[in-house]
Amino acid sequence: MPYQSPISPGRSWYEDTAEPRPEYKALDGDLRCEVVVVGGGFTGLSAAVHLARAGSNVVLIDAHRFGDGASGRNGGQLGTGQRAWAEELESEYGFSRAKALFDLAEEAKAHLLEFAAVNKIEIDYMPGQMSVAHKQRYVDDYKAHAEIMANRFGYPHISFMDARETAERLGSARYFGGTRDTGTGHIHPLKLVIGTAKVAAQAGAQLFEQTPATAIASVGGKVRVTTPKGTISAEKCLIGVNAHGGTLEPISAAHIMPIGSFIGATVPLGASNVLPGGEAVDDSRFVVRYFRKSTDGRLLFGGREIYAVNDPKDIHVHIRRQIAELYPDLRDVEITHGWGGYVGITMPRKPFVREVMPNVISVGGYSGHGVMLSNFFGKLYAETVAGNRDRLRLIEDLNIPAFPGGRRLRAPLLFLALNWYALRDRI
Repeated sequence: MPYQSPISPGRSWYEDTAEPRPEYKALDGDLRCEVVVVGGGFTGLSAAVHLARAGSNVVLIDAHRFGDGASGRNGGQLGTGQRAWAEELESEYGFSRAKALFDLAEEAKAHLLEFAAVNKIEIDYMPGQMSVAHKQRYVDDYKAHAEIMANRFGYPHISFMDARETAERLGSARYFGGTRDTGTGHIHPLKLVIGTAKVAAQAGAQLFEQTPATAIASVGGKVRVTTPKGTISAEKCLIGVNAHGGTLEPISAAHIMPIGSFIGATVPLGASNVLPGGEAVDDSRFVVRYFRKSTDGRLLFGGREIYAVNDPKDIHVHIRRQIAELYPDLRDVEITHGWGGYVGITMPRKPFVREVMPNVISVGGYSGHGVMLSNFFGKLYAETVAGNRDRLRLIEDLNIPAFPGGRRLRAPLLFLALNWYALRDRI
């Protein structure tokens, strides 16, 4: 029987098109190391690679299998810059810091592609991304954004598209305009997870799956991570569990909220006017829709976020309905895969980095922009362990307030707020 993730609904198209995931044993016994990493997604695996290559004795544990969380199940889009547009960051932090944050993200993009190439990880990279306006009143913002990126932030790869060009490039007339970015693209995320884990193991990192952290304590300059069958003692600890922190550590839990996002994969479309240039797409909805074509011509469409506790019973129905809104000819298209996963968001949709107890740093809250950033933040954490915290501190110093309502009320309050935004998307 095919493996089914216990923390994410549905079986993904990624799982059926990547090589079989190697299985890593569970921890059985006590260990000592220099750095313990909790969480085997992009952040943790990348950190393990760079720490091990720098000579650190590193142990990484994951409660389930590598790729069961958002890292192995996401939309695969890289994007450009931070989740917030550079001009929005400038209005909040000033030009110098906004430019530094943008440049850091651009370095993250280059790092991901170089890492895959150097380590011979085939990630099915396809170039191009479009961001499109679902309301006419947003079009001027997209036009201004393209000009600002070229003239103020030195990024010439974004061009404005009017309604006609947008319709031609999407194969759908449901959007009013947008931008096309030729300096980025999209990937097969699970292939990157599998490849990065292999590189980490080859570099000497000790990797353990099916090994949940049940407690983390920092006492007397040492960190102790407790698991069901052993305790790991370390000098330092990285928490990279993002949406799956639960009650492991209260500070991250107060600042990072899990939300469910769902994707459907159609049969190969063959000769079709859907995304003829092969770009990925995200739109201007607060509850964003994101879609792209795979290397074999399927439409991978994500667009149904949930903020309640229960997953939708039929992912296929909801995804097909949204596909039909954009592409009426596909209203009866066969959807071969429907799956979901949980991503971590913060209140301002900016990443969360914090030293949550002595020698313990937590990283997450990528808010839908984690494919590119999380891999690089793992590298920045390794730099921090080596004594250079300056670049990671660019993110640490961002203003990330806690969600209101405390642990008991924050989920219901977020549910109400985000469903209000979803309603505004439709009117």
